[in-house]
Amino acid sequence: METMTLPAVERYSAELRARGYCIIRRALPRATIAALDEDLSEDFARTPFCEGGFYGATTKRFGRLLIRSQHAAALVRHAGILASVETLLSPWCDRIQLNVAQAIAIHPGAPAQMPHRDQDMWRAPAGEAEYLVNVMWPLTHFTADNGATMVWPGSHGANALAAEPPNAPVAAEMEPGDALLFLGSTMHGAGANRTGEVRRGIVVGYSLGWLKPYENQWLAYPPEVARRFDPELAALVGYRQHRPNLGNFEGQCPSVLLDGQAERPLAAIDALRPDQAAMVEAYAASQTT
Repeated sequence: METMTLPAVERYSAELRARGYCIIRRALPRATIAALDEDLSEDFARTPFCEGGFYGATTKRFGRLLIRSQHAAALVRHAGILASVETLLSPWCDRIQLNVAQAIAIHPGAPAQMPHRDQDMWRAPAGEAEYLVNVMWPLTHFTADNGATMVWPGSHGANALAAEPPNAPVAAEMEPGDALLFLGSTMHGAGANRTGEVRRGIVVGYSLGWLKPYENQWLAYPPEVARRFDPELAALVGYRQHRPNLGNFEGQCPSVLLDGQAERPLAAIDALRPDQAAMVEAYAASQTT
């Protein structure tokens, strides 16, 4: 497994900015991925196939991975990947959040998914800000024949406004333990599965903390579940306020739901960015002179 040193984080972040995607080889031990795949095997078996042309009738999907397997946290909390994501998204938010943690199985005969950009789930201006970074973790080998994720190099950022992507797509062939990172503005889609095997993987996505996430984290991980998480994981799934005052509970950080403090009346407390706090302080001072 590659150690994600600061130079490595900077290298992958630069590659993401330049191409819209990068692949980290041996990001996690194969044993961790195999254990996760085993934990999810029953869920894969009993989950119905999707409905609709986008999800695909030969594909299975399910979320809430953090309560389905103890090994899912290793993917969600990967320190080096989180550092790269924060580098890419921090210009546009105070904090990042978990957008999705979903298992996907592409069955034999599945056609290629419609090429798309995940940032389009939000009706927001495109071409400058990045709204999310996704990470695709293969549970089985990803090949060009069994439906490996297709990515269009250079299709991100301002090029998301172009009528056609500037380059042809490439298949992100990977082994379990590898990780494909791609920006929300990067065109991509699952490839066609022309084999007799099921292609299984995990998508973990991170978005700007002020956006409505794809997966409703507070329903996926209600307080009685999230209080068993360590504080940083609980914060990542939504039990953390985003300045200024976004996502609060009774005017306080929603983490109060995890430690019993919410059982009593609460006073609303400012949660402001430094620039906002300074502006409020200066205004308050001006009113007393």
